[in-house]
Amino acid sequence: MVPRFTYMLACVAWFAIAHGAMAEEAPMPSHESFDVASKVLHETRHLNVYLPPGYAADPQARYPVLYMPDGGMQEDFPHVARDVDAAIRTGQMRPVVVVGIENTQRRRDMTGPTRVASDREIAPQVGGAKAFRAFLAEELMPEVRKRYRTDGQTAIVGESLAGLFVMETFFEQPELFDIYIAISPSLWWNDGALAKAASARLESWPHGMKRTLHLSSAADDIVGTALDTLVAALRENAPPNLDWRYEPRPDLHHADIYVKSSPGIFRALFPPQVKGKGAQ
Repeated sequence: MVPRFTYMLACVAWFAIAHGAMAEEAPMPSHESFDVASKVLHETRHLNVYLPPGYAADPQARYPVLYMPDGGMQEDFPHVARDVDAAIRTGQMRPVVVVGIENTQRRRDMTGPTRVASDREIAPQVGGAKAFRAFLAEELMPEVRKRYRTDGQTAIVGESLAGLFVMETFFEQPELFDIYIAISPSLWWNDGALAKAASARLESWPHGMKRTLHLSSAADDIVGTALDTLVAALRENAPPNLDWRYEPRPDLHHADIYVKSSPGIFRALFPPQVKGKGAQ
């Protein structure tokens, strides 16, 4: 777990040095791709994978895996891969593998059930988060463990509806990932039901389960009471083994918070390892 003060310092330091550097986009780092014919989703899913520098040179090294919905080449995979690669090469972040999951029907996969009619109007099919989570747990993650040298630590990052999926997974299947990063999650879904149920879910948190949660919001997020409810539930009922933090970003907007804030978040949650010590 990362101490809160250390986490805040890492985020502040990154923003102090990186604002100007982002103006000139770095080249896309090398990456590879593969497909999974999903029996759960009844379709083929395309994955993009970033491997850290030195991966091929050291066959004994093993790495954490950062999973990301919205992981297509026309989605968020390029900026995440660039950010992670730059941080690793400058020694600001421990090496990780990044697995980007390209979308097919995003609004289907990222949403849970809803009783709100207007929610159901955003796509021909919604409410597929349970099936998408099963795809991750039963098909994708085992395939990644088979293909790559992983160390057992996993994380997931998502923004907007993908942030909603991150939070739903955090409550529905907390054992699936070690680190949850929900950036501007769409907590308004289903009249804020996820946030309203948070206190009860936290009170029944599995005994002894250690997890990390990063939650953030932008100035123009349409989250309102749902976000306030979730944060209040965390403050009142977060179990001792949950290392969580809420980072409001009134200086950023829903459209740019992922790109501008995630580099600092990654550096804080995956700090470089001290030589001679094992995985954190």
